[in-house]
Amino acid sequence: MTVEDSGSSQPSPDQVPRPEMRQITDARTMRALAHPVRIALLEELVLGGAMTATEIGERIGESPTTCSFHLRQLAKYGFVEEAGGGKGRARPWRLTSIGISFGNTHDDPATEIAAGALSRMVRERQLGRYWTWAETRGTYPREWRDAADESEYLFYLTADELKQLNREISDLLLPRFRGRLADPSLRPAGSVPVEMLVFSFPLNLPDAEGDSVASADSAASAGAATPADGEPPSGGAG
Repeated sequence: MTVEDSGSSQPSPDQVPRPEMRQITDARTMRALAHPVRIALLEELVLGGAMTATEIGERIGESPTTCSFHLRQLAKYGFVEEAGGGKGRARPWRLTSIGISFGNTHDDPATEIAAGALSRMVRERQLGRYWTWAETRGTYPREWRDAADESEYLFYLTADELKQLNREISDLLLPRFRGRLADPSLRPAGSVPVEMLVFSFPLNLPDAEGDSVASADSAASAGAATPADGEPPSGGAG
């Protein structure tokens, strides 16, 4: 599932809402979603399509009773709905949207805390999958090891430029492949789920005059990696 942790909960007037992206702005809904089983249920539904509580339970290692309870709670907040057919635990459930967007900057302290807790839970799961890939990449075919990428880039940007850059990246990625999430017939032969994580953040606060003053430690850790002998320096470490 596409999870977008945008900087602000209030979109700019010139931003066009993205179709099928659920935006969450209230603390109550964020707290309801911030449960590991519920996040796992949403992740499995986007990967496997409509499933019953029993089917999802087999995939995430939870009992049908547990999954059924949490699916009903997700339905209460509008994240899932019955897909039709079946009764009781045999009824399939499906997502109501392919993505969730929740701002991480709020005027209300309670909402700020709830957004932070939800963000940490989601990121921990994402980074856990990354480490699983890093530890098992040797078992993947050469073509997939060559295709996967790890890059770091360092830029000097204003807050407005960073916001615009993030928007442009999302606008490039989401429309290009979003249809394949909901319609398996659009997925080419040999395709598999690929997760791309994009983090962008300032390394330090600007000084009183608006100039960024990076510490020696920040510059050393964030700059491009030292190239090997005979290799030219690069703007990003791949």
